[in-house]
Amino acid sequence: MQSRAEYGIAAPDALKAMYGLEAYLKKCGLEPSLLELIKLRASQINGCAYCIDKHSKDARARGETEQRRLAHVQNLNVA
Repeated sequence: MQSRAEYGIAAPDALKAMYGLEAYLKKCGLEPSLLELIKLRASQINGCAYCIDKHSKDARARGETEQRRLAHVQNLNVA
């Protein structure tokens, strides 16, 4: 099995930018459940099964409906 990349070492500036984006999104006014759906879609595009699972569960925990959450998961092969 291939080990995960250490982004903090490989691309520290990119990681810093991602954390900055995350900080902005937390205070931008979008619903937390919608933000998780956005992250779920990004994970699908990136093809990261771990992140798809994580953001799907996080969306549910933040009150996202099963219908909208599953609609995103079912569209997995669209990207």
